[in-house]
Amino acid sequence: MTWKQVRLMVKMSANVSRWVSCMGKFGDTLRQEREFRGITLDTITQVTKISNRHLQALEQEHFDVLPGGVFNKSMVREYARVVGLDQEEWVGRYLTAHKPTGALADEDGWVRFAENASKARGDSGKATRPDQRLRWAGIGVLLLLVAGLSWFVWSYVHKKITLNVPVPVTHTTTATITTGSPVPLQLDFLPNS
Repeated sequence: MTWKQVRLMVKMSANVSRWVSCMGKFGDTLRQEREFRGITLDTITQVTKISNRHLQALEQEHFDVLPGGVFNKSMVREYARVVGLDQEEWVGRYLTAHKPTGALADEDGWVRFAENASKARGDSGKATRPDQRLRWAGIGVLLLLVAGLSWFVWSYVHKKITLNVPVPVTHTTTATITTGSPVPLQLDFLPNS
């Protein structure tokens, strides 16, 4: 064992003994630190937007009232930040105080669930499943149907437009003018009376 490893172990054991001495006193110590600095729970609520009820639950160690998981750690971290305490140390103290209640065992279950879910997602990307191939085939068939229907509608409308175009009608008028005798102008498009 090297000298660095010995120093690290001594340092870790000092932190563990400090945390163990705080077991059961987490909430009291947290409240005392806040009161020593003259900070009210309302002030912490205004700064952090954490409800007063949750802050009181932290100080009274009623961890079952808290939402759970990372939210609790974030609450402790924000509380410590506003009060001016070392955030990581107080998160560690919270975890130490919280562990005997058995609530962390439930969080470990969620951690295992999340790990299994991520593994399952990772495995699904490696091999294309038959249902994914079927889904893509269905999308391709649907696109072909839409394209075919679009072509049919376009060609049908185009034929109707070309068949119904009226032929331009031109009217011609002929008039012969002779000098000396007025000739009435006859227009072909006027009906005869």
